[in-house]
Amino acid sequence: MESARIIAGVTRIVRDVGIAEELLQDAVVAALEQWPETGVPANPAAWLTATAKHRAIDLVRRRERYARKLGEMGRDLENGPQHGVDELDAIDPYADDINDDMLRLVFTACHPVLSAEARIALTLKLLGGLTTPEIARAFLAPEATVAQRIVRAKRTLARKNVPFEVPSGPDRAARLDSVLEVIYLIFNEGYTATEGDDWLRPALCEDALRLARVLAGLMPEEPEVHGLAALLELQAARSAARTGPSGEPVLLAEQNRTRWNRLLIRRGFAALARAESVASGAHGPYVLQAAIAACHAHAPTYQDTDWPRIAALYDLLAARTPSPVVELNRAVAVSMAHGPEHALPLVTALAADPALRDYHLLFSVRADLLSRLGRTAEARADFEHAAALTRNNRERALLLARAARCAGSHGATP
Repeated sequence: MESARIIAGVTRIVRDVGIAEELLQDAVVAALEQWPETGVPANPAAWLTATAKHRAIDLVRRRERYARKLGEMGRDLENGPQHGVDELDAIDPYADDINDDMLRLVFTACHPVLSAEARIALTLKLLGGLTTPEIARAFLAPEATVAQRIVRAKRTLARKNVPFEVPSGPDRAARLDSVLEVIYLIFNEGYTATEGDDWLRPALCEDALRLARVLAGLMPEEPEVHGLAALLELQAARSAARTGPSGEPVLLAEQNRTRWNRLLIRRGFAALARAESVASGAHGPYVLQAAIAACHAHAPTYQDTDWPRIAALYDLLAARTPSPVVELNRAVAVSMAHGPEHALPLVTALAADPALRDYHLLFSVRADLLSRLGRTAEARADFEHAAALTRNNRERALLLARAARCAGSHGATP
């Protein structure tokens, strides 16, 4: 749970994310050796952080090229508490305009020396705590490919001696798109987990939301930063209503909207207003997605949703950032605004796209359209195929239940 924060703090000292991961592992081994005898400390995360940082400083001592930094850090360290995180943070002579190690780690992992795919994969691994299969699912890419990207990215950052900092000026703007996408993908994995027994992973949503808020404070004139913050606030507002008593998924049409978090909705509306106020031209993808989420938040019931406006916003989004996933979402909006018969050809055409060949949501969307058109036997087959493709146990159960209802409807048809 604390690995990303500890890795970020240690990386500030050693300037190498791979070594920082190893030092965290050393600290965990030390804890496993010492805690059975001394007891678990009151703040285990602080203990692990301080232990890893002390080991990092010991490593720096052995490196001549860090002699100057060692002199500044070592003198204060020997005079200060042995396991105080605040004290170690306070002696950092390299603090920049954001006192947030995790955000520094995002910008470091998104350095231009890495490919866009490698930047996102590495940051998801380091900050989001995502596994390689989870990242591969987010990318719609083979697991082996993603694993190679992560390993090569760490080696490249170390070889290029990339500084651990939040950049300024043009360099900051150049890396912004990758940073926003990283935060967005981390949130998405928390909002709908790729695999496992849980539908939600709230800690990932919280980390992504916190990073988005901090980034909005850093870049107040960037509309897309506020757009992302607005989108995440509005999406997170639904979290409590997205699962039932046993953790089962609750779809948007069936959610109890009184359980939506009104404070987060207000924050989302405010962030969207800021994005629109600082925008100088056409809205970017995050502002458009936030506007779509705002349509849902404004509707008191599912039936009151302004689907024509959502479909129009998806038209703009598809023109701004064309992708098969955006087109699939646009088809859903079209089905709600104009009827499933208008959306089914769009989804059928998308089925030929290689990127969506194993994308379970394509088949679940098509199954829903077929079911609404009364073609229950075809819908059942698609729901079952979608269930076979997903690796989330909660989602699989939901899809199989919908397939079973189609089977019942089909059996009752004369």
